[in-house]
Amino acid sequence: MKPPTFEYFAPKDLHEAVAMRHAQGEDARYIAGGQSLVPMLNLRVAAPSALIDLNGVPQLSEMGRLTDGRFAVGAMVRTRRLETDPAVAAANPLLARAAAHVAHVQIRNRGTIGGSVAHADPAAELPGIVLACDAGIEACGPDGARTVPATEFFEAVFTTSLRDGELISRIVFPEWPATRRWGFREVSRREGDFAMVGIAAWYDTDEAGRIADARIVGIGAGDTPLRLASGEAALVGEKPSPDLFEIAALEAQRDLRPNTDIHATAEYRREVGGVLVFRCLVDAMERTA
Repeated sequence: MKPPTFEYFAPKDLHEAVAMRHAQGEDARYIAGGQSLVPMLNLRVAAPSALIDLNGVPQLSEMGRLTDGRFAVGAMVRTRRLETDPAVAAANPLLARAAAHVAHVQIRNRGTIGGSVAHADPAAELPGIVLACDAGIEACGPDGARTVPATEFFEAVFTTSLRDGELISRIVFPEWPATRRWGFREVSRREGDFAMVGIAAWYDTDEAGRIADARIVGIGAGDTPLRLASGEAALVGEKPSPDLFEIAALEAQRDLRPNTDIHATAEYRREVGGVLVFRCLVDAMERTA
């Protein structure tokens, strides 16, 4: 099928993009990499009156460390760059690893981090990493700029706290401690498919070798990326060990809220999710051993 008729606009800076979207009204849409929106147009699932193309806005493709050690990633940074740029691996290795699991290389060459996060597919890897890393989503709209914590950004399937006319300008990741231990795993039917379930995890240890802080996030485990707080709580204050990780995996399973669909049952996703939590934590322990 072919997409419905729409007007096309190509702004050259961020403020022009916001102004164009405001002028075109609520039926206009921003387009980034287009890896989700274009198929939706062709299938007539989406029928915007206008597309505001963000590819010509250089500011949105900037990436680098800030003076306070945080790592800022512009919304138009391609997934392939997240996967291959040594600066990303040095600043946030969990982000780099997860990016390599996104679809196929052709998709990663065009898809963007901002587009993925704004689309908010609960089975997508990058929204899960944003949540796992406590990132801040910086949005720009008719009322100015604001930062939304990842914990408040994802509201439901394909639904975020972005206001009408807002776009994501960049995502800012907290400084990544050099001693942080992390793991990422997912299960899909075929390489490049959406994950039936995935897990991102990390933990920090104190001087006594006990876990001081931890994050465990489920992907494809609910209507949004999902923090598995019970599993995190089981880790904090304890020394890392396979026995502890088994306990944390069982606790994390309690927080999983997967759905049944044509690809897998909720029971399967819950069982596999617990296994992946354990394996991610073992990977984390072994990675810096």
